[in-house]
Amino acid sequence: MQNSRADLVQAAGQLFSQKGFYGTSIRDIASARGIRSGSLYAHIESKEDLLFEVVMAGSDAFIEALVPVLSTPTSADVKLVEGLKAHINVVATHLDTSRVFLHEWLLLSPERRALIQQRRDRYEAMWTEIIQAGIDEGVFAPVSVRYARLVLLSVANWVYLWYDPNGPLDPGEMAEVLGGFLLSGLKERESIPVETSEVLQA
Repeated sequence: MQNSRADLVQAAGQLFSQKGFYGTSIRDIASARGIRSGSLYAHIESKEDLLFEVVMAGSDAFIEALVPVLSTPTSADVKLVEGLKAHINVVATHLDTSRVFLHEWLLLSPERRALIQQRRDRYEAMWTEIIQAGIDEGVFAPVSVRYARLVLLSVANWVYLWYDPNGPLDPGEMAEVLGGFLLSGLKERESIPVETSEVLQA
């Protein structure tokens, strides 16, 4: 069986998703690819190398999916739903990678964890841009941008726990439903009592 580094990363991602990083051994990964444990070290220095590559792949997928949404010349409410579609589509098409990216990244070494935190911050900033644009355009109520982003990403990030590829809704339809709930909260209230400094907080 041919085993490229990409094959090993894919196998590791599936096992980390199913068993967790600590619950997966080097022997498990090697066995999944039909090789001996010692042979795995011809490709990697440690199990963490594979976790880092899986998490990086997850961050790349989410960021790259949202970039085109931000550049689309449309209103913020449309961008919010389209952004949810992009996020949920990443989960649907990279389910194992998404689980690992969202749940196992904190197990990386401090240096690698800091690199991933930077990428997570970038992704959150992209959502902040959408929400703040909605407030500026007048399509969203003057909500706390920080809390609106936390709620939105909490909803989006936990999709991996209950998403069913064989369920009644495809990723786009699911995003429309979730987006409808979120937009109703952002639009319908005339004002939400928060301090002015908090409203402007990213």
